[in-house]
Amino acid sequence: MQTSAKYRAAEDLVIDIVVYTIMIIVMITTLYPFWNILAISLNDALDSIRGGIYLWPRKFTLNNYRVILSNPDIYHATLVSILRAVIGSITNVLSCLMVAYGISRKDYIFRKFISRVIVFTMYFSGGLIPTYLLMKNLHLVGTFWVYILPGMVSAFNIIVIRSYIDGLPQSLIESAKIDGASEYRILFQIIMPLCLPVLATVTLWVAVGQWNAWFDTFLYNSGKPELSTLQFELQKILQSVQSASTNPDFSASLTSSGRTVTPTAIRATMTIVATLPILFVYPFLQRYFIHGLTIGSIKE
Repeated sequence: MQTSAKYRAAEDLVIDIVVYTIMIIVMITTLYPFWNILAISLNDALDSIRGGIYLWPRKFTLNNYRVILSNPDIYHATLVSILRAVIGSITNVLSCLMVAYGISRKDYIFRKFISRVIVFTMYFSGGLIPTYLLMKNLHLVGTFWVYILPGMVSAFNIIVIRSYIDGLPQSLIESAKIDGASEYRILFQIIMPLCLPVLATVTLWVAVGQWNAWFDTFLYNSGKPELSTLQFELQKILQSVQSASTNPDFSASLTSSGRTVTPTAIRATMTIVATLPILFVYPFLQRYFIHGLTIGSIKE
């Protein structure tokens, strides 16, 4: 009996060692690229061309960050990016929640038809030119709302939220209807609080997408500096650095106020500047993320 217990204890120890070893390797593999980019962004631009920077900067400097943050358009563009991320996330989550609740109801006769139409839009779209013409005809080009209205509804997010709602007890809805609750009250006072995990997950997806978006700014608002976003301004800085050099890794590609930078250093610095705000938001949603992603996964 004691031998069997010792054998099980040794077996559990071996399993724990293997699991922890794999997790440590995965963690290092995931963290190292970001850490390496951080080291390059804090290293002298010309020295970075030599390579060999892995964990720590060889010649520490903040010049790369000064070049980016000295651009006066960066701060207003950051405010625009924050506004579109916040407003875009709220409108998308609320819209997708209402649609998902509607098509999750078994007594809705057009439930299957609308679900198929929504799935169809995931595989087929109008294309770039028809989309631009549509935005132009709707008078959204050159406005802030071109960032918000086209992304108010996402087919994938609707399906994820609907799958989560399908997993909730239907007796809750039936009891609420017996008590005289309206559909809006059922949705916002019963369904919505129970869906917080999946809603937090979807909010993170939408916020990251809105924060990282730059092509719609280039397409619709490139002539409107007051509507420029952070990612678009960073993209313009990178292009100006690259255009100043015949080779992306050639030294002294751009000199700004006596500070020499290269595309490699600017690209690494841009990555850090654009990523840090999302990293600060993620811990607040982390406790919901795994639960919402697992239970809200597609079942059909």
